Amino acid sequence: MSETDYCELCDLPKSQCIHGRPPAPPAPAPVKRPATRVRKTTTSSTAAPKVVTKSAPRKWTPPAAFAPLILEILENAGGSMSADAVLDELESQLADQLLPGDFETTPEGELRWRYAARRARQTLLSDGSMIKGSPGVWQLA
Repeated sequence: MSETDYCELCDLPKSQCIHGRPPAPPAPAPVKRPATRVRKTTTSSTAAPKVVTKSAPRKWTPPAAFAPLILEILENAGGSMSADAVLDELESQLADQLLPGDFETTPEGELRWRYAARRARQTLLSDGSMIKGSPGVWQLA
């Protein structure tokens, strides 16, 4: 080997030296392929459209399930009750019916079933079944 075959910076042969090797070529970018849709066509013009009624199991109780119980609790209490007392009574009545997801917290830190109960109250207010009483008090119309 001649003197020109050695790197001046690291004293290694240029074939083994990082200074004598060109940088590796960049890896090719992955090719994105557009998603293809498969269309099913029916040949019969009399075929009725299929309605899919598959429903996923619920993770938590919907607000509509709380509305009749809220009305019942307020009616038994004489038409007015503190919000905390209503929620405590709801919890005692629904203890065995609440789903595991109901005991998770919302991003704001509130239990999901309590949030759903408050949403049910908002629906009852808009329906006219309840009125806004003083703060912290739920009241029938």
